[in-house]
Amino acid sequence: MVLPWLVLASLAGHAGPPSDSTTASAEPWVSLFDGQSPRGWRAYRGTRFPDRGWVITNQCLVRWPGRRAGDLVTEAEFDDFEFEWEWKIVPGGNNGVKYLVLESRPAAPGHEYQMVDDTTVSDPRHRTAAFYDVLAPHPAVQPHPPGQWNRSRIVVRGTLVEHWLNDVCVLTYELNSPALRNAIRASKFRDTPGFGEKCRGRIMLTDHGTETWFRNLRVRRLTPAP
Repeated sequence: MVLPWLVLASLAGHAGPPSDSTTASAEPWVSLFDGQSPRGWRAYRGTRFPDRGWVITNQCLVRWPGRRAGDLVTEAEFDDFEFEWEWKIVPGGNNGVKYLVLESRPAAPGHEYQMVDDTTVSDPRHRTAAFYDVLAPHPAVQPHPPGQWNRSRIVVRGTLVEHWLNDVCVLTYELNSPALRNAIRASKFRDTPGFGEKCRGRIMLTDHGTETWFRNLRVRRLTPAP
């Protein structure tokens, strides 16, 4: 049995159950998608929602395959927050959610919560719920297979970051920490200034070219517990 407090003893040096977001004061949840309109989202480094590639159907926001669509970002920026969403991909699919996104850093705009058909990857840092190419999620927790819905959560509170998959915390790490800097030096982001540091940024739905469905996207701002 995998318990909901299962946490990866990650390279950032954390083990044991993470603090629950209820230990920090939080603002009310805010929906980031009403199922009918793209309000609150725009093209990355753009001014409006893309006119192709992203569609709204069955109260879902869908990256439709075929024509290049581009990444989406929230109009709002966040520093301490909790973001939840549900998603599904197709066999062989690959996508992700990036956070702490800075549009002034186009080569590596943010940290990516990976969403992928795990049968297509061998590097554990590329599995679903990984901090892509930097830190692997706990291997005991598997996503639901392609075609089925998964539920994910990202929590950023102070310098502590948590990745959740289907109500289990599978990865926790600390921003600005020596351990994280070492992990970044072993990744493709080693030459990106400021990568791994706390900042105020946007949330991104990435476009990796494959069909991906999103629904029930919501966020709430957090105040770090003293």
